[in-house]
Amino acid sequence: MTKQLAIVGASGHGKVIADIAELLGFIVKFYDDAYPSKTHIEHWAIQGTCADLIALKNQSPTCNNDVVVAIGNNEIRQQKIQLLQQSSFNLITLIHPTAVISKYAVIAQGCVVFAGAVINAFAKVGVGCIINSAAVVEHDCSIGDFTHICPNTALAGGVTVGSKSWIGIGSQVKQLVAIGSNCLIGAGSTVVKNIPDNVTAFGSPAVPR
Repeated sequence: MTKQLAIVGASGHGKVIADIAELLGFIVKFYDDAYPSKTHIEHWAIQGTCADLIALKNQSPTCNNDVVVAIGNNEIRQQKIQLLQQSSFNLITLIHPTAVISKYAVIAQGCVVFAGAVINAFAKVGVGCIINSAAVVEHDCSIGDFTHICPNTALAGGVTVGSKSWIGIGSQVKQLVAIGSNCLIGAGSTVVKNIPDNVTAFGSPAVPR
């Protein structure tokens, strides 16, 4: 039987996640807090808000409860995931069929791994992360909860990234470098030294700004 998947967040990011979900055999239903002002995203109808989805589950506990949060903002994605966890939803991880994932890698619930991404041996990816198109997470890396590794980013072996950080498109991070929590690394940056928590850094080499 084909499984249904609720997607919370109807944006460009949500479109790509819906595409992945359909490739994996799911029938998707969108929920977005802009409803009813926003009723569709492309050909997909928006069924209601996140609160509507939770109310539906409360009214019918036997209904399908698979869900993924398609929100790029790390803070809002964390809030929605935690809200859905409190309501006992099944937060699934979606992995695009062209992604390459080591059997020794560990990926927590609520993540999405996009097309062409690579996650190598003994890497660990926390709850609710986005590993975007063609990103490379090398061996022994550790990615904190609710972090976004943007397209074409390369993390060399042993890199650590804290929770709710954003590693911008096309960035490169040298092996064994540690990037803290709540950091923003600008697009195209080269990170060769540790970055502490709550810092915005960019450039080649990346420096705090």
